[in-house]
Amino acid sequence: MIVVEGRNDTVTIKRAVKADTIETRGSAIGKEVMDQVRRAQSKRGVIIFTDPDYAGERIRRVISQEVPGVKHAFLPQDKARGRKKIGIEHATCEDIREALLHVRSEIGYEQVESISWEDYIDMGFTGLPDSSRLRQKVADRLGIGFANAKNFYQRLHALQVSKEELISAWLQVREELGDVT
Repeated sequence: MIVVEGRNDTVTIKRAVKADTIETRGSAIGKEVMDQVRRAQSKRGVIIFTDPDYAGERIRRVISQEVPGVKHAFLPQDKARGRKKIGIEHATCEDIREALLHVRSEIGYEQVESISWEDYIDMGFTGLPDSSRLRQKVADRLGIGFANAKNFYQRLHALQVSKEELISAWLQVREELGDVT
């Protein structure tokens, strides 16, 4: 079961994959929708696949806090850009399928070694003029969605991105940007 924001998202998802959806119909998630998500999570499992914008992140955060064990699919902003807005409904079927192939869970069966705050700062994810761009590119490579410095660090831990996986993505991005020293 995939949680999306609206009807147009449902249409786009169903064009790309065979799946049922729950529509939040905006960022103010009502009791009825939250109950649907809880029920779906207990019976079938839930993937949150919201727009890569502030409202989508808010929905993702609210549901994650209320319904433990949900999974997350992320679409980079550049793959969700329409003429004037950003949204899942603007993505291609191929991009939807790709995002769903890289679903992440907050609850892992094994603990992974994650990055320390000191290493995070040393890698340039915060405190530098290009930190935001670096986080965006690494987030796209990992398929975990862009966030500000604090939220990105928390997301790395919540989605159990290993230190090794993060460093690999970071090195690839630095090479891509021509910033290997």
